[in-house]
Amino acid sequence: MTDSKYFTTTKKGEIFELKAELNSDKKEKKKEAVKKVIASMTVGKDVSALFPDVVNCMQTDNLELKKLVYLYLMNYAKSQPDMAIMAVNTFVKDCEDPNPLIRALAVRTMGCIRVDKITEYLCEPLRKCLKDEDPYVRKTAAVCVAKLHDINAQLVEDQGFLDTLKDLISDSNPMVVANAVAALSEIAESHPSSNLLDLNPQSINKLLTALNECTEWGQIFILDCLANYMPKDDREAQSICERVTPRLSHANSAVVLSAVKVLMKFMEMLSKDLDYYGTLLKKLAPPLVTLLSAEPELQYVALRNINLIVQKRPEILKHEMKVFFVKYNDPIYVKLEKLDIMIRLASQANIAQVLAELKEYATEVDVDFVRKAVRAIGRCAIKVEQSAERCVSTLLDLIQTKVNYVVQEAIVVIKDIFRKYPNKYESVIATLCENLDSLDEPEARAAMIWIVGEYAERIDNADELLESFLEGFHDESTQVQLQLLTAIVKLFLKKPTETQELVQQVLSLATQDSDNPDLRDRGYIYWRLLSTDPVAAKEVVLAEKPLISEETDLIEPTLLDELICYIGTLASVYHKPPSAFVEGGRGVVHKSLPPRTASSESAESPETAPTGAPPGEQPDVIPAQGDLLGDLLNLDLGPPVSGPPLATSSVQMGAVDLLGGGLDSLIGGTNFVAPPTAAVPANLGAPIGSGLSDLFDLTSGVGTLSGSYVAPKAVWLPAMKAKGLEISGTFTRQVGSISMDLQLTNKALQVMTDFAIQFNRNSFGLAPAAPLQVHAPLSPNQTVEISLPLSTVGSVMKMEPLNNLQVGSGQGRHPSPYSPTSRAPLGSVEGRVYRQMFLATWKDIPNENEAQFQIRDCPLNAEAASSKLQSSNIFTVAKRNVEGQDMLYQSLKLTNGIWVLAELRIQPGNPSCTVRLSLKCRAPEVSQHVYQAYETILKN
Repeated sequence: MTDSKYFTTTKKGEIFELKAELNSDKKEKKKEAVKKVIASMTVGKDVSALFPDVVNCMQTDNLELKKLVYLYLMNYAKSQPDMAIMAVNTFVKDCEDPNPLIRALAVRTMGCIRVDKITEYLCEPLRKCLKDEDPYVRKTAAVCVAKLHDINAQLVEDQGFLDTLKDLISDSNPMVVANAVAALSEIAESHPSSNLLDLNPQSINKLLTALNECTEWGQIFILDCLANYMPKDDREAQSICERVTPRLSHANSAVVLSAVKVLMKFMEMLSKDLDYYGTLLKKLAPPLVTLLSAEPELQYVALRNINLIVQKRPEILKHEMKVFFVKYNDPIYVKLEKLDIMIRLASQANIAQVLAELKEYATEVDVDFVRKAVRAIGRCAIKVEQSAERCVSTLLDLIQTKVNYVVQEAIVVIKDIFRKYPNKYESVIATLCENLDSLDEPEARAAMIWIVGEYAERIDNADELLESFLEGFHDESTQVQLQLLTAIVKLFLKKPTETQELVQQVLSLATQDSDNPDLRDRGYIYWRLLSTDPVAAKEVVLAEKPLISEETDLIEPTLLDELICYIGTLASVYHKPPSAFVEGGRGVVHKSLPPRTASSESAESPETAPTGAPPGEQPDVIPAQGDLLGDLLNLDLGPPVSGPPLATSSVQMGAVDLLGGGLDSLIGGTNFVAPPTAAVPANLGAPIGSGLSDLFDLTSGVGTLSGSYVAPKAVWLPAMKAKGLEISGTFTRQVGSISMDLQLTNKALQVMTDFAIQFNRNSFGLAPAAPLQVHAPLSPNQTVEISLPLSTVGSVMKMEPLNNLQVGSGQGRHPSPYSPTSRAPLGSVEGRVYRQMFLATWKDIPNENEAQFQIRDCPLNAEAASSKLQSSNIFTVAKRNVEGQDMLYQSLKLTNGIWVLAELRIQPGNPSCTVRLSLKCRAPEVSQHVYQAYETILKN
């Protein structure tokens, strides 16, 4: 007969009957009674009145009965603490029982009885069990220490249990080691300041040995512990990775994810040039793919973790696109996650199959999934420029289906494509306008209104279209109202005569009839702009827009690094750090990836965090200068604000002491030398104008700095192209201002007068600061030299190439166009940074922004190179010698506000005279031109 009979009794006076049975002399009757008590307890009946009678049953040799009594005891000890003391003697006795199962059972139950009064009585039995000859008892006792620490931490520390636990890490039995690690990790999480898991190479070796032999959950404890270890160098990191890699083929997905976490952390310390690095990348892909063959819930957890891994290291899964294709029977949460990863992995190589797949998804029945698929097509167009045309064509095909929600999503993403690729796909506007009446969702209506307003000059009936939206203005959502207001103002600025009534109507609706403060404020701003300064209104409202970035939903790099440390936990599923969802401070420790060591990434990259910084304080990072830094957008910009404040130190440092003492401890090595300091010009703190400088001479300060490079005059405009006027020139910087030194030669037969010059918009806002003044007519064969002062507050527009400057000079109203050329970058005197700021910024700029160059035939030593570059406002922050190579770390601020960090490698006595240059910049477009400048300065 089964045990179900114990749950079916309904007799009255049950407690009384049970009491009698528990005190029976017959062992079988007593055992039956205890089972009935446990059954009643399980279904929620209160049987606490039987506590003394059940405790009396503890004195038995029967293991099954003892387990049942201990189960009852764990449940009711908290409500009957005084009675629980009765059981202490039995615990002490059981901890010395010859049967190891009973000893382990006693110690396990002791840990579960959370009663302060009896904890001190349990210390002696626990101490014996921690040193028991049987490993099963020892591993149970190790976990008991963690439970006891939770009840009374001070008692555990006073009794020396923590030291005993640390000794158990060296135990011969792998399960004991695993439980000791689990217990210490648990205690360390609740006390982050205590350095309990003081791991060293010897203890790590023991853990790795135990890893192969313990159970799967023991392996997870050990792997999580390894993930918190910081190897001393890349060799140790590689050694650990090699021994952890076999865990990737484990059947338990939790073990696999824990192993992935360890490998992802330690890969940070490995050089990408190593063969092993490439092997490791290949080994990481198959286990991640295998996780996707599990049940949907596990798939979802795996996909959320893969999403993080792909953002950190997309190269791991770049060839595994097909496994993320959606299956018809996948739950919606798995489908959406797979879709997101597909976009992250999309590249020029696989975009064709991705688009074909997305087009299929757009015809599915699940509305949410179809919407995401259509948006994904738009994201592909923005991410992979070569696919944009095909994506637009696919979106137009989808619009032709006339399925309402498909059309609306397509219009929203086409608006983004217009933002990314202006003046390229506007031919589709007519098709979009045909679907105007079917739009009923705010986002789609707002997108369509934006398109009509932005391209009003190309749409004949733009005023009628916007007027149709205006009829139900008050019923629209705020998003649509704001967009409509802006679109009509744009239309008015483009077609003022035809739309005067329309703009007055919308301004009146926005300012007088609306309760929304945002809408009212915007209405008043536009009204005042239009009434006081229409030209300014045009510049504000019709300004060129910045291009949208490729990935707007990427996790912020520092958060991503922290989440990588939590792979396989809830944090990796929520994509939030534990502090965001764990209540209180307990158990929340901020983690971060290890810094690259000196012999990894580039053996000399100054990526290590500054050890001289106060604990807990992160050094300042050179801030990103808005969109200008991101990709030098086609945006009119005025003069930038002065540079960011330099990081301050507790020691008051003058400019001259900038590279003084403490540099050794900063980048970690005794072979650092502070380079010779140069006196800094008095105007260090003054804001420097933003501009192409000398297009590009780097000199700055009062007068031309000695030793700085000034390019010789070159012929910019030959006489045959300018009706006999030949123009040569170069750029200099004198008395703090940039000048264009021109030489005009009349090679025609007649006298020349009325000279003029004009500049087109350029990447660095360069414009004449005064008219071109030639005081006397220029006779045939006569040459005159003029210095034209330049300002850097003109309009900024990204040029191709970046240093392209288009100038027109000549006589009268028709100047001849030409492009002055020069190869030096433009450095500002503000380009000097503190060491901590340099290091923090170097680490903050993504690795993919790093560019490597070689400068050949450059027979300079480090001191000469540093001096030459310093005279051109490229400042040396630190210098060291690594394996016979001189390393210079340098900073440069272009006068339009873009910062460039450099690492210069010089091999003394190298017969090939090759200098290696690494550049890091948030606007990687400038790297090529900065390299050309380095080459020009170092070789002249």
